[in-house]
Amino acid sequence: MPTVHLTDADHEAIAAELDALRQRVTAELGARDAAYIHRVIAWQRGLEAGGRAVLQIAALLPRDRRTALRRSVWAAGTATLSLAKILENMEIGHNVMHGQWDWMRDPKIHSTTWEWDAVAPADLWKHLHNVVHHTNTNVLGVDDDLGFGLLRITPEQPWNPACVAQPLYALLLMAFFEYGVAVADLEIDKILAGEDDREVTQAKLRTIRRKIARQWSKDYVAFPLLSGRRFGSTLLANFVANTVRNLWATTVIYCGHFPGDVEVFPPERLDGETHGQWYVRQLTGSANIAGGRVLDLLSGNLSHQIEHHLFPDMPSHRLAKIAPQVRALCDKYDLPYNSASLARQVGSTWKKIFRLSLP
Repeated sequence: MPTVHLTDADHEAIAAELDALRQRVTAELGARDAAYIHRVIAWQRGLEAGGRAVLQIAALLPRDRRTALRRSVWAAGTATLSLAKILENMEIGHNVMHGQWDWMRDPKIHSTTWEWDAVAPADLWKHLHNVVHHTNTNVLGVDDDLGFGLLRITPEQPWNPACVAQPLYALLLMAFFEYGVAVADLEIDKILAGEDDREVTQAKLRTIRRKIARQWSKDYVAFPLLSGRRFGSTLLANFVANTVRNLWATTVIYCGHFPGDVEVFPPERLDGETHGQWYVRQLTGSANIAGGRVLDLLSGNLSHQIEHHLFPDMPSHRLAKIAPQVRALCDKYDLPYNSASLARQVGSTWKKIFRLSLP
């Protein structure tokens, strides 16, 4: 346990220092910050429009000796659309729905109105993620993000023969992550046990069905229809873009909580937990990905997962700026600051997934 040396006074001091840091950043927020999110949204929409336009050009090219050109144009359009979807989900949607930009009082960029480009309904995600996950980070049996109900990622989770295939489950979850997120708030274990509120469950299912229908109508019907006879080609491009987004998002998420040095907590940790102890749990239950500005942007700044978990509603582009101060606090109180390259965090995560697939 990397925190057993902390006293009650230490926890109070840590809380005071982090609260002060939060207050300083909040007081500084202004026009430059607002310009940042408006700029990113403009970039994302430009990329999406550009990607879809390029796919239409690919659909118009004839099937002849220029097939290689058509395939190259299709690949460029698909890659651009993939990038647009990553930006929308990671740096924009996730962070807007955290309330990071509510201070602007812009009804179009607000946690209560934003609906992201994914099959998971925003309202269900906000409860599951903002309330359940961020409040109970890495608490076994309470935080649904701890293995997503499919993966054994700590020895404290009981092993069963199905765990042997968990590397495959992990890959499938990555590819179809948005669907896993869509149904996660249903509490399927309660449904199977007959312990759920049927009216609530049915209401959630209707919401999920409506959102899936909306997304499929857009990506797999409307835009492919614009391509005429190349309907299938554009449909495939949209499917690939969604899958690339899913794979990238889960890679970042896995690296934020699954690496080997990240701490997992028993349910009793929540009993009487103080503000300072909550901060420390966020520190030791999260991991950063060391990289540059491009990685920060594409990860939605979840490359600074530690700072994000300390301050979930702090504008994401501010996290890199406060990271040195958070690291200094960890050094001061002899706390681990789990940060490593993307390759190292991915390796640590998959090593754990494979190791814990066995008894």
